[in-house]
Amino acid sequence: MFSLKYKKMTAALGLLLGLYALTGFIPAQAGAEAAEKPIVIVAFGDSLTAGYLLGPDEGFVPQLQKAISEGATRPIAIRNAGVSGDTTSGGLSRLDWSIGSETDAVILELGANDALRGIDPAITRKNLVEMIETLQARHIKILLVGMYAPPNLGADFGEGFNPIYPELAKKYGLPLYPFFLDGVTAVPGMTLADGMHPTPEGVAVMVKGILPYVRDLASEIASAAK
Repeated sequence: MFSLKYKKMTAALGLLLGLYALTGFIPAQAGAEAAEKPIVIVAFGDSLTAGYLLGPDEGFVPQLQKAISEGATRPIAIRNAGVSGDTTSGGLSRLDWSIGSETDAVILELGANDALRGIDPAITRKNLVEMIETLQARHIKILLVGMYAPPNLGADFGEGFNPIYPELAKKYGLPLYPFFLDGVTAVPGMTLADGMHPTPEGVAVMVKGILPYVRDLASEIASAAK
């Protein structure tokens, strides 16, 4: 008697699972779990991303995390993969192990230290191309963050460096935030004593500027998952 009932229940369950597979129906509980899975965005950059000389809640990542979480309909996790002093060469060398398999998108912010060190812009471009192509091959979305060369390096260097970001954004179909330090550079009270790295107030300006771009990125990821 028990064996017969068990066989009937097993058959019914098998039929139900088969219908799920045919129709693409996802049980409500599974759908709810998928909706709660956070969108993982990795901020991959240098000291500007890492939060150089700032407190645990003052850097770019914690401030962006707080801002983007307000009013979000789905959890969004911003992870810090910034390394102070990193160049595009350094970023390329650590890309694979810094960007985990759970990553949905990357905020790619590298190149400032290349410019400060006077590295050949052709090298910077080549490294960014390799990072972009590697991430796209992994089906990871990218928000490219631009930088401008310091004027003291001369017009020739600027002409080689400054077009890199808009040209790569156009070539690879990427959203571009043109200048990471927009509203911060040369603005009183926005940078530390070195005149380069942002204060907590400077970071707040940076976050406010880039936030709509990151929200659009998260929305695109959420829509693609439906």
